Amino acid sequence: MPLEIYKRGNYFWAKGWVEYNGRPIAGPYRRSTKASTEAGARDWITRETEFQIRRYLIGDEVNMTFADAIMLYKASPVAAKQLIPIVEEIGHLSLGAITGARLKSLGPKLKPKACTDTWWREIVTPARAVINNAHELEGTPLIRVKAYDKFERIAQDKFRGKPSRVERMPSDKNWVEAFCAAADPYNAALLRFMFETAARIDQATSLEPDDLRPSENQVRLKAQKGHPDEWITVSPQMMQEMCALRPKQPKNRKTGKFMKARVFGYGSPTGYSKRWRTICKRAGIPYLSAHRAGRHGFFTELVVRQGIDPVTAAKAGRWSDPNLPMRIYAHAETDEADVRALFRTRTVQNDH
Repeated sequence: MPLEIYKRGNYFWAKGWVEYNGRPIAGPYRRSTKASTEAGARDWITRETEFQIRRYLIGDEVNMTFADAIMLYKASPVAAKQLIPIVEEIGHLSLGAITGARLKSLGPKLKPKACTDTWWREIVTPARAVINNAHELEGTPLIRVKAYDKFERIAQDKFRGKPSRVERMPSDKNWVEAFCAAADPYNAALLRFMFETAARIDQATSLEPDDLRPSENQVRLKAQKGHPDEWITVSPQMMQEMCALRPKQPKNRKTGKFMKARVFGYGSPTGYSKRWRTICKRAGIPYLSAHRAGRHGFFTELVVRQGIDPVTAAKAGRWSDPNLPMRIYAHAETDEADVRALFRTRTVQNDH
């Protein structure tokens, strides 16, 4: 008899056998699933069945816990911080007992007021990386996790009392010109450079004088997000504006030592924010982060406003997949009322 559940007191129990191709391979069972809901009990049966079938087909796997797998993983400082509460929750579990559903269930427990995007980025992603790293090194089970669906996102947003995906306004030429009119030459050039090239703020603030080839109108961008460092071409006006800036040596706030000279004068990708807020306030325009002003504005400007095809725009902005910027960066600018009005427009009838 295959595994089935039944209620006993406040919890659901399981009884029967785990079967494979109609043959019993593990059991008999008569144990608590430790679940107080039918859905939780059926989830336990699914996980137990998968584990026993895998064990039947390939034998006992390497007995490694999540805490053991952490020791094999070379985590960045950010990922290491994210993994601390995760290992406290599931560090004792063997990798074979951890399912995608189990990882997703950590979100409400560890970050109850966060959105599903944050759960995915700060909990599921680092935990999955640890497990799959152990799979590559030691042959432990591989894990695949189904993303949170829109219903889970909406339910969590309702619980939090605020939406998690708010439409973010990109820059346009008018915003750029207003910003530059109120800015100093360094910040004006920094914005124009990112708006023209879709460079990330870290790539822009890292530029040193040797990264410029004025005679060829080329700028070297450092490697980032899986892309190697490369030389890109800018407009002659942009190159002239950058060359007019006297490179500055920013000071490292932690060590107090001066860093190498930078084209735009910033020593870190976060140093611009306070200054930009002041400039935006002076210009009477809403504050936009460097990412929204540069990368978002770049793609929306080309695709939505100028009608450049997405493949060409994605290549110019160094996106490997044009679907990504179309989904995230392209912002529609047609007013909803204008769209509805199209259905009320009378067609011109031919006279007969």
